[in-house]
Amino acid sequence: MTFAPKSASALAVVFAATLALAACSGGAEEADEPAGNATPEAAATAAPADGATPAPADTPAPSPTPSGSPSPTPSPTATPSPAATTAAVTAPPMFAMCAACHSVTRGEHGIGPSLAGVSGRRAGTIAGFEYSQAMKDSGLTWNDATLNRYLADPKGVVPGTTMAYNGIKDAAQRQAVVNYLKSL
Repeated sequence: MTFAPKSASALAVVFAATLALAACSGGAEEADEPAGNATPEAAATAAPADGATPAPADTPAPSPTPSGSPSPTPSPTATPSPAATTAAVTAPPMFAMCAACHSVTRGEHGIGPSLAGVSGRRAGTIAGFEYSQAMKDSGLTWNDATLNRYLADPKGVVPGTTMAYNGIKDAAQRQAVVNYLKSL
């Protein structure tokens, strides 16, 4: 199925807005708290969600974590896979607009090419993605300066690009996205 640029742009905006709303909706923290008027004793004797055996009634309840979030549990040390390393880096909020069209997984393309390993790569060269002729001919190599310029004004930096985004005008937001892209 082929979309005209205007409908792809509209789809990207709707998808990005949906992603942004989903990311902001929260809810997970509230689900872990005892409901309504439940007493700490009732919460302590309730069956654990993970299926573990509850503590006997005469065992004192553990004291709550001051921040309300679970305390970190030690994990075995292992070398993370490249995909796990990418997932460990947190994307800035403004990246939701990029994620509407671009993946951060190597070889996984969306409407736009994967952004994994973009820093230091020559523009328009990743295998498996059909770039516009304008991008192929741009002569750009993605580094701090070129990413910053392109993200500020994609159509001004690469006239004829098919990227349907007008750019990130706020310098701090743009720099956060550039820093994130460099970490991929």
